Amino acid sequence: MLLRFLHTADIHLGKTYRTSADEAERYEDFFSMLGSIVSDAIAEQVDFILIAGDLFHTGQILPRTFARTIETLQPLKDAAIPCISVEGNHDWIHRRDSISWMEALSQMGYINLLRPSRTENGDYRFDPFDPETGSGGHIEIKGLNIYGLGYIGTQAGNHVARICEAVTTENNLLLFHVGVWTYSPVEIGNMQPDEAFPLADKFDYVALGHGHKPYIISTAEGRNYAFNPGAPERVNFGEEKYDKGYYLVSVEDVKYSHEHRHTSPRPMLVSTIDLDGAENAEQALESFRTQIAAKLPQTDDPRRPLIEVRLTGRVAFHPFELGRERLRLTLEELCNPLHVEIKNHLSLVTRSSDGDDIKRSLSEIERDVLGELISTNSSFKGCRDELVSLAIAIRDQVIKGDVEAEELLGLLSREP
Repeated sequence: MLLRFLHTADIHLGKTYRTSADEAERYEDFFSMLGSIVSDAIAEQVDFILIAGDLFHTGQILPRTFARTIETLQPLKDAAIPCISVEGNHDWIHRRDSISWMEALSQMGYINLLRPSRTENGDYRFDPFDPETGSGGHIEIKGLNIYGLGYIGTQAGNHVARICEAVTTENNLLLFHVGVWTYSPVEIGNMQPDEAFPLADKFDYVALGHGHKPYIISTAEGRNYAFNPGAPERVNFGEEKYDKGYYLVSVEDVKYSHEHRHTSPRPMLVSTIDLDGAENAEQALESFRTQIAAKLPQTDDPRRPLIEVRLTGRVAFHPFELGRERLRLTLEELCNPLHVEIKNHLSLVTRSSDGDDIKRSLSEIERDVLGELISTNSSFKGCRDELVSLAIAIRDQVIKGDVEAEELLGLLSREP
């Protein structure tokens, strides 16, 4: 029997830039992307969709995000195409005294949220999915047994043996929000390749999520068994070179074939601008303009790009003179970006009394200035370094633009 499904992950609904005047446009990018995947599923008449975690950007979403999600998934529900999902690390809700948004979607029938139970001995138990309660760890579609496991943290590799022991069926697929080292670009929540290999003996297809870069893992015999489609939209800077998309998978006689369907994410440019040798801010700004203009991608895409710029070089003026606002205005003249992040790593070169060059980076200058301000109040002198680090961490999060209030409060409440 022929069976077909779409495999996607890391949608990140709700993400935007809180500091941007056009945050609604970026917010809509992720819903538009999910909507296009839903439309493709309906057009292809697939049997189901897999979402391998991080449907949402944060576990504490706004009510309007939940309503917009329902609106986007409604055509899938109307077409009676199951949307089978697991929770990613971004979907987690840490307060267990209330239902999560993912659980609510499952109870309402918009997704089938798979989550295993645990025995008293700590072993896994994949109970059949119950549509009435919207819960369970295993669902069967056309003879294919689909097991779901969300994000389980940095020790995921240690759980593989117990996961495999809990599965006694044949013709199995595992939906798992985890990365695999050497393949995944994320730094946490990964397992080693040799820890993942036992999954190939129990599951014919392991549908991964977590890392936003696509990759495929093979057994020693050359059989492809684990697939990560990556995020279909560019979620973070650094993803501008990734091949964005999702998988259309066909299964016949336990033989899997996949097609990587390309998506069209918002344009993104990450660039390093070398201003070495600039004598003053005006000269540096003109060099910045020339270099950026040459690096802007030549595209017919009408969407405003996302831009991250890293400034480097030894300059003869104080780096603060090349303010962020001047750089932003220059970028607006050139390409009218939707969002800009500027990382100033310029070094101020001065002369010591004996004529030697002294190089000081902007970060060093910032720390000195903050340290002097804090030291003027004698009651805080003893925590100078901790307070300087905290102030810079909060500044960086606010500039980034997609920080949640709870994250900032978490920084303020952390132990020194």
